[in-house]
Amino acid sequence: MAEQYYATGKRKTAIARVWLKSGKGEFNVNALSFEDYFGGSIDKSKTTKPFALTDTIEGYDVFATLKGGGKNAQSEALRHGIAKALLEVNPEYRNALKKAGMLTRDSRVKERKKYGQKGARARFQFSKR
Repeated sequence: MAEQYYATGKRKTAIARVWLKSGKGEFNVNALSFEDYFGGSIDKSKTTKPFALTDTIEGYDVFATLKGGGKNAQSEALRHGIAKALLEVNPEYRNALKKAGMLTRDSRVKERKKYGQKGARARFQFSKR
């Protein structure tokens, strides 16, 4: 059996569990192809950028399970997971991936709404009289 590499990618509330297996570059996302799952709304080249940076685009098949968040956050979590899994494959890819910012988890999340207010930062209009 071919060697498998696993990593977890995250973005906002989306979590991607990613397995890489040597193959022909096929994507299997939640038991669907990339195009069927994302429906053309997400650019595949953005998600596969870690492969392009390391010249391994045709070398690995991707199996991923995505949960939480929206489609865009899920695609970015998938990209983060692929980059981390490629590090498991070959630690020498670290410089190229780090320089492109693929290994850093984007930790920006929505700020919570506070009680007695309209939103996270928005306040109700103040009336003096």
